[in-house]
Amino acid sequence: MPEHRLVVVSGGLRHPSATRLLADRLAATTRDELARRGIEVAVETVELREHAHEVTNLLLTGFASGSLARVIDRIETAHGLIAVTPIFKASYTGVFKSFFDGLPDESLVDKPVVIAASGGTARHSLALEHAVRPLFAYLRADVVPTSVYAAPEDWATSDGADADEEAVADEAPRYVDAGLQTRISRAANELATLIERYQPPPSIDPFALGASFEDMLGGASP
Repeated sequence: MPEHRLVVVSGGLRHPSATRLLADRLAATTRDELARRGIEVAVETVELREHAHEVTNLLLTGFASGSLARVIDRIETAHGLIAVTPIFKASYTGVFKSFFDGLPDESLVDKPVVIAASGGTARHSLALEHAVRPLFAYLRADVVPTSVYAAPEDWATSDGADADEEAVADEAPRYVDAGLQTRISRAANELATLIERYQPPPSIDPFALGASFEDMLGGASP
């Protein structure tokens, strides 16, 4: 059976970050769910903070270069996508929006996607529905019904106490609230179901010739 690929895009601006921690949890749970169904999947994680300058150049020039071009190719040919952003001022981060603004128009059509976010307060959770989901609907992605939001109280420290926002980012606690884990598991199950039946488009070389020189020369003959 051919190996499937799952790409995880993390829009966190700090390292480590609660955003990356949530992204990793979603990826691991999805991988385990697919394995339970007999599907092997390779997980690739993209930290947008590492490509911020290239993303800016993409918007200014219209061309992706270097490692960013490879990232876009991997997303276009992946079987599924997990997209996670911090919530700043009731919406996604600038680098997150700029990256998806720069994707070719057909990149995410019908692609299975989970959207998720982290934030400093639970009051920002609706940003997933009023900001992030419309973005991926516009890109015509196949977004699963369950979105996943993680506030500081969804994480716990090693002694079982609630973690504050700074502890989540700096100490990267591994203890997850049962409610958050339920949402992660539900979203992972929905994504796995879509991935099972999705066939990604082949990677296309933009510089490849559509016809051989012989055919082109022959067509030009009287």
